Amino acid sequence: MNADILKDNFFAKFGNRNDRPVLFFSPGRVNLIGEHTDYNGGYVFPCALNFGTYLMVRRRPDNTIRFSTLNFNHDAEVVYSGEFTNTSKRWINYPLGVMNEFTSRGVRLSGMELLYYGDVPNGAGLSSSASIEMVTAVALNELFSASLPLLDLVKMSQSAENKFVGMNCGIMDQFAVGFGKKDHVIFLNCDSLHYENVPLNLTDHTIIITNTNKRRGLTESKYNERRAECDKAVEYLQGYRRIRTLSDIKPAEIEVIERYITDPVILRRARHVISENGRVLEAVDVLKQGNIKRFGELMNESHDSLKDDYEVTGNELDTLVYEGRKLPGVIGTRMTGAGFGGCTVSIVNKNNVSYFRDELAKSYTTITGLTSEFYIPETGNGAGRVANF
Repeated sequence: MNADILKDNFFAKFGNRNDRPVLFFSPGRVNLIGEHTDYNGGYVFPCALNFGTYLMVRRRPDNTIRFSTLNFNHDAEVVYSGEFTNTSKRWINYPLGVMNEFTSRGVRLSGMELLYYGDVPNGAGLSSSASIEMVTAVALNELFSASLPLLDLVKMSQSAENKFVGMNCGIMDQFAVGFGKKDHVIFLNCDSLHYENVPLNLTDHTIIITNTNKRRGLTESKYNERRAECDKAVEYLQGYRRIRTLSDIKPAEIEVIERYITDPVILRRARHVISENGRVLEAVDVLKQGNIKRFGELMNESHDSLKDDYEVTGNELDTLVYEGRKLPGVIGTRMTGAGFGGCTVSIVNKNNVSYFRDELAKSYTTITGLTSEFYIPETGNGAGRVANF
């Protein structure tokens, strides 16, 4: 998005061209492998993208907070009174939740004018919500001189989504959006929050994200149900040994836990999380070694586990994955995000990109009746102020 276009729209909505706004940007993210492990204290391997959410903002001399977006016609206005409540205008609950986190930490806010524009497809599983939260957090941190460290902003954004919006997400999305680094993937332990920036060198291959264009509302989906099933698995495994999360169990112990989890559904959920942690650890190693072929195989294994054991894929995602695997130059492909719709992420030889898009688009529409969309992203840096604006 051109900054001048954003500025013109900002002044058209809010007037007063004498007071300049400030521009911030926060990326979306794609997770290459490590799905539904973050809220289980496990390992993930996401990277920030070069598209995300722009926020143009300036302070007002009163306590009126005005929200607007270029993505749809849902403007809103809130009068700041020291606390915030969930509103029926759903998209502003994400920034409102972040504002509520700042007030709970004793940061005194005031009136603002905020214009958002996002080029992350909503509902695609590329963290549009975390992108909105983090761009709001870094903006408020600067505008109100809160001087909070980036990790605090990440935790506050996750808390806003958990408590204010009602979506029990783990910390991966906000962490990747905040700590992303261009040309790198983040290897994150979601329990300790220890992380490593791993160079992303795919040689003659590239990442392709494919959108099913099947929208899914996570708070209405089975996402929270999966979290509850994982908690139940931890309860079962207390008979094996004392653990806090499923990620305390190593992949080599999967056969042992089958004796302790008597519910077959709960066992499948636990098996996915534990085996997925093992796949992430191996994926990090093989990427460092330049073994792209094995990395792709691990992506394929991840999707199969998400389909069979965690049951969060569905016809649309499975069609993209299994039809995609038939095509030349495809090293690996899997669903990314929470599932139930959204996107797949694939690693494809650069010479086969056009054929991959054309053939997969045709077969996907034939099978599902839907039209897919393809993105070839670059990795990007984390949330922050746009310089030289």
